[in-house]
Amino acid sequence: MKSKLLLKLIAAGVMASSVTMQAQAHKAWILPSSTVLSGDAPYVTFDAAVSNSIFSIDHAALNIQGVTVVDPKGSPVELENTSKGKYRSTFDIQLNEQGTYKVATASGGLRARWEDEDGKRQRWPRRGQNATDADFAKAVPKTAKKLQVSQSSRRVETFVTLGAPTDSVFKPTNQGLEMVPVTHPNDLFSGEEATFTLLIDGKPAKDASVEIIQGGSRYRDQQNEIKVTANDKGEFNVTWPDAGRYFVEASYEDEQAKAPATKRTGTYVAVFEVLPM
Repeated sequence: MKSKLLLKLIAAGVMASSVTMQAQAHKAWILPSSTVLSGDAPYVTFDAAVSNSIFSIDHAALNIQGVTVVDPKGSPVELENTSKGKYRSTFDIQLNEQGTYKVATASGGLRARWEDEDGKRQRWPRRGQNATDADFAKAVPKTAKKLQVSQSSRRVETFVTLGAPTDSVFKPTNQGLEMVPVTHPNDLFSGEEATFTLLIDGKPAKDASVEIIQGGSRYRDQQNEIKVTANDKGEFNVTWPDAGRYFVEASYEDEQAKAPATKRTGTYVAVFEVLPM
């Protein structure tokens, strides 16, 4: 009995340690119930969350107020049956047009950190605060000490296709870090290589860092992440080791920001489904 109890305590300690490590880097994602469909006007259900483990419902619901859906003709699609719980948000969309749809949420703007006259650290905007670049001059003192200003962007996407894949939704906005696929994201198969291009404000995101993690990491001893770096054209390649759902996160940083920012950062996240051969 004592040995069994000891094993349980050790296991609990390992799990707690694992959760603590995972909690250091929460992941935001939008996960479709299906990515490749056929038939007459089918529906797709989406989970949207911020989690410790990939695709686990264990931290917080993603705010879906900013989620937009574009159909193959470039028209907006209404989110149906929206709901927000403690740990996840859900919604449905109906596919009435043949081709590829993009589901995305994007944000960005100036971010500032400084010290006030008393040496206390300050930041703008505060966590959860909605602010525009026009508010910057009012919010940040001109006499701020150790001022650091960055231009940041964040984009979270996924794609679903009814019938044959199309490319119209991949036209870049030239704002922030974006992905333009060479290999269609709804045409991915295990054992095959896929190529994607990353752009920062419309130009190749050279040396962007990319991390790819297959779902189900909660049940693995290791994340088995795939790490690659974009080349001079902003391209990166990945050969999918297995079928399944994958979390893809790209990060970029440089010093080519517009004043008053001195640093430009971008984060791009996508959820892909890889099918068996």
